Amino acid sequence: MKPPRRRSRPSQQTLRRDPPLRYDRLSDPILVKRARDGDGRALDALCERHAPRVERLARHLLHDTEDARDAAQESLAKLCTRLDQYRGEAAFSTWLHRLVVNTCRDVADRQRARRCEPLAGELEQRASHEADPARAVDLAELRGALRGALAGISAEQARVLLLKDGFDLSFEEVAKVAGMPVGTAKCYAHRGRLRLRDQLGDVA
Repeated sequence: MKPPRRRSRPSQQTLRRDPPLRYDRLSDPILVKRARDGDGRALDALCERHAPRVERLARHLLHDTEDARDAAQESLAKLCTRLDQYRGEAAFSTWLHRLVVNTCRDVADRQRARRCEPLAGELEQRASHEADPARAVDLAELRGALRGALAGISAEQARVLLLKDGFDLSFEEVAKVAGMPVGTAKCYAHRGRLRLRDQLGDVA
């Protein structure tokens, strides 16, 4: 006679649950992949991780606090909308650095256009208040000559001169914003100044 089989006792071991995913510990490539797959938390983690670097770079390139803040926010927004453009050929931080530099350049160009209008208005107002009519004529001629001279140099030369002299950036900063070697930036500045002096020599 066979002894009765013992009933197996239910296992008292509980299934182990995987620990919650720590997004702050994931590498950039993993976060990028997850973000592209629609993981919103991965995208948030990328923005949070790199936001301080983006803000520092923007402040370094744009001395105006408001402009730097706008450029940093715009850069982070582009990070979210243009992540699919990152091909992984370089480090993510390198791709983001270029994105921030280009954004700062765009912000600087927009601010230049906005600030030129008030400047022209101030010159006109100042000329109108001059008691000497001849002085007002001279200012008007000088203003027109300056506009013509700036229009007579290349766009790259004008941009470098604006960043260097208008925003008081170093040539290293100008090169980063304009996306060109430092030597090229120096060359553009030198040639631009020479052409302005040639064109304004008879007026100054």
